[in-house]
Amino acid sequence: MQARQPQQRPETLPLPKEQLMEFYTHMLLIRRFEEMAAQMYARGRIGGFLHLYIGEEAVAVGSIAALETQDYIVTHYREHGHALARSMDPNRIMAELFGKATGTSGGKGGSMHLFDASRSFLGGYAIVGGMMPIATGLGLASSYLGEDRITLCYFGDGAVNQGEFHEALNLAAIWNLPVLFFLENNGYGMGTRVDRVCAVDEIHTHANIYGIPSRKIDGMDVLTVYEATKEAVEQVRSGKGPFFLEALTYRFRGHSMADPVEYRQRAEEEQWKARDPIDAFRTKLEGWGVLTEQEREAVEGRVDDIVDEAVRFAEDSPTPPPEALAQHLYAEKE
Repeated sequence: MQARQPQQRPETLPLPKEQLMEFYTHMLLIRRFEEMAAQMYARGRIGGFLHLYIGEEAVAVGSIAALETQDYIVTHYREHGHALARSMDPNRIMAELFGKATGTSGGKGGSMHLFDASRSFLGGYAIVGGMMPIATGLGLASSYLGEDRITLCYFGDGAVNQGEFHEALNLAAIWNLPVLFFLENNGYGMGTRVDRVCAVDEIHTHANIYGIPSRKIDGMDVLTVYEATKEAVEQVRSGKGPFFLEALTYRFRGHSMADPVEYRQRAEEEQWKARDPIDAFRTKLEGWGVLTEQEREAVEGRVDDIVDEAVRFAEDSPTPPPEALAQHLYAEKE
């Protein structure tokens, strides 16, 4: 494989250096966090299912950077990357994966149900497509209350053939709701290639049937994702109704940790890994003179420390007590 060619510095950087470095740091944090989660799963420290976001980091980081703090996010069960990109506490995220009481959902949600209302992060959902009607409902609430708040709804290509997909888009269009529907098309619904189950090659055009404008973008380039999402967010926030983005990306691991990935060709995997979003962005920053070797080593050290501390925090945290089983079932009086 040929080495990446250095990027020449443009006359003007596309974004301030601080923001570019933040993008790189967040993507690297997601990668290292997920790699550590895989290790902890293999050691039996994480139970249940574990769906890793490795390879898709540019999507979460680029899109969430285009939001305001009050904007809602709802997503699917491969949501660790979204939570970290939203600057949720890595300690509490890891604790949730460990099933500890200090986790984001008190240790009762696990990998697929991260939640942090303080950051308007209203959950990962394990039911395929199940987050879409919730996003439409949140959009309706924001519209009814006259709030300056949009909802960003992530879903995978496996959700587009569900009834909720069409119901959510239809109602969002009818009511002109402030919802940005964001398809993370990683090419596979579990172990099935998307072109075997979807009759439409350009999935984003589904939205056009309901009068919703759409766009397909490169999900392996964080700057492309950021700019496209920023434009879409501005349109939705201006009152023009919902928008639909489809980002083409790729998960470097299987559907879950239990997936041996026997359905993919090695050549296909290598082709996508050659476009690793973190490596590509690092090469670009180095070529622009934004990221020196010393700065790169410093970022890597900080990220590794954050991940190591998250594991220590999770290991040292208590498990939920038996009485927690009956908590949060009903509204409690203050």
